[in-house]
Amino acid sequence: MPRHQPERGPAWLILPTYDEAANIERLVGAAGAKLPASARILIVDDNSPDGTGRIADRLAAEHESVGVLHRPRKEGLGPAYIAGFRRALAGGAGLILEMDSDFSHQPAYLPRLLEAGGRADLAIGSRYVPGGGISDWGPLRRAVSRGGSAYARLVLGVGVRDLTSGFKCFRREVLEAIDLDAVQSHGYAFQVELTYRAIRQGFQVVEVPIVFRDRQAGSSKMDRSIVAEAIWRVPHLRFAGRRLKQRRAVTESRRYTF
Repeated sequence: MPRHQPERGPAWLILPTYDEAANIERLVGAAGAKLPASARILIVDDNSPDGTGRIADRLAAEHESVGVLHRPRKEGLGPAYIAGFRRALAGGAGLILEMDSDFSHQPAYLPRLLEAGGRADLAIGSRYVPGGGISDWGPLRRAVSRGGSAYARLVLGVGVRDLTSGFKCFRREVLEAIDLDAVQSHGYAFQVELTYRAIRQGFQVVEVPIVFRDRQAGSSKMDRSIVAEAIWRVPHLRFAGRRLKQRRAVTESRRYTF
């Protein structure tokens, strides 16, 4: 069950990177300007061939609040975030934020997300609640994105409007309660999976309106394999959750059978 406790440590912002040399320095500066002075920024780089990791090391040398976690190879968004979450939890983080490293999530929304994270267990920067939206996308891409969130919401039976959002603020208690070892999604299905696991644990989730922008520099990491994973992973989450619930019910019935 959720444990409503005051923040016990600073906020940590996790920035996963792969070939983000054109964005990472500007993003760290913009995000740092919107975060509390006590906050930490952790760049998780998957051995980017474009030199993102070297830029991250220089930023860490120049700024005490910036750290770098180097990973040996590209394994996907999910494993990178989980590695970052573990480092933040070990470092005493009270709130853990995640956002894309390409300015599609605007740093100006960070204070709003932190404020919501102080009230709820998980705050989500949402494109699909009143006041939210998307800029720079054509009608087809908008339809695909909105349809993907609607599909996940329908299959999982939850009310969160933007299940695929990657702009979040977790209380540390949420990530401690979620079995991070059991998280299997590697691509953007990871965002759906974490939110769904938080909901199943009984944590309070709120959505904060944001306007999502298309990246201005660098190239998108989205490909067909990521889309395919999201399509089959969502029903798998629902059925896996149902089996877990059934096993718990059997365990409880055995526990109280005399």
